[in-house]
Amino acid sequence: MVDRTSCVSLQKGFIMSQIRLKRKAERSVRRFHPWVFSGAVDRVEGAPGPGDIVRVVDSTGQFLAWGHYNPRSRIRVRLLDWMEEAVIDEGWWRRRLRESIDRRSGLFKHDDLDAFRLVFGESDLLPGLIIDRYAGFVVLQAMTAGVERVKPLLAETLGEFEWVRGVLERSDADSRRLEGLEPAVGPLWGDSPPERIEIREHGFRFLVDVVHGQKTGFFLDQRANRRLVDQYAAGREVLDCFSYTGGFAVYAAWAGAGSVTLVESSAPAVDLALENFKLNNLSARPIQIAAGDVFRVLREYRDQDRAFDLIILDPPKFAPTRTQAAKATRAYKDINLLALKLLRPDGVLATFSCSGGVEADLFQKIVFGASLDAGREVQILEQLSQGTDHPVRLSFPESFYLKGLICKVL
Repeated sequence: MVDRTSCVSLQKGFIMSQIRLKRKAERSVRRFHPWVFSGAVDRVEGAPGPGDIVRVVDSTGQFLAWGHYNPRSRIRVRLLDWMEEAVIDEGWWRRRLRESIDRRSGLFKHDDLDAFRLVFGESDLLPGLIIDRYAGFVVLQAMTAGVERVKPLLAETLGEFEWVRGVLERSDADSRRLEGLEPAVGPLWGDSPPERIEIREHGFRFLVDVVHGQKTGFFLDQRANRRLVDQYAAGREVLDCFSYTGGFAVYAAWAGAGSVTLVESSAPAVDLALENFKLNNLSARPIQIAAGDVFRVLREYRDQDRAFDLIILDPPKFAPTRTQAAKATRAYKDINLLALKLLRPDGVLATFSCSGGVEADLFQKIVFGASLDAGREVQILEQLSQGTDHPVRLSFPESFYLKGLICKVL
């Protein structure tokens, strides 16, 4: 059942509290950017608590937007609605959630696809909320104090869709601590998911651990890129780094790779990858596992004069924010330099960055610098990004986070 007390307290904050911005600080709000940082706030009128709805006004008191307030976060307000007559009540949340799911209506029509993102936070006008579909189950991440209050309502609304068997919470991302929130994992509505959920993607079958797996269990944002990269795999010796549960590797093996080597440090992820090969009738293909740290393994391959025809680099987030970009730049350059040295002539490198703090032009410069140090001349064949279920909101460039390049060594 929905916690009505939480919704009532939100409405009180909605009525009583107001955030007045400094002069000229309202520009980004008028341009529909959904974040108000602490440095933009002139004063707080009222006593809003974490997760309360507040009225945001400019320095003259003119209305700008409604948003979720959190005094513990550097992002003081996450904006929800720019219409002064809007009321952020249960109906508002239900409507916004259904609108986001309706925007994915085309994905529901594919018989060979039952795993994709339903809500992508700010890009879907629902800041702090991530919702992913995995077959008959839904995984919800409440990333902010505001969404924390309404997650029972959201779970109940999701349960109204006939295909939903259960809603699981995976609110265990590190960013919750910046909101003053503790991790929260467990069922929110309906059935608890099995230990492993079988999903379908482009005709492939994958087992997903939604309780313990990275992110919400699977890298849904790479769906289209897996299909693009496998076009370069036929007859090639493939090295899949940071392979996780074998998404790219399964596609490459199916496409006719001469061999596939997975490099992954997580033993449970390797076990699940091997099960995914078996599930797709690929166990008989030449598959090797290199368990351990990718940087160490690639250096060992370099020292052994190993060589490959296709290398896939899909590392974790090295730079969540721009303040960490310098350190991340060194890591990205190192990993790409090692990969380029291991490629044969005419070899292909598919390299990615999911770091929000590393923009696309910087990432391309990093790969260029790695090519210079490797002494290799390189072409960019394709520039890749996140899937359509992870849309980029033009007023929120931070939502463009996944950058990819398919490069060929000349």
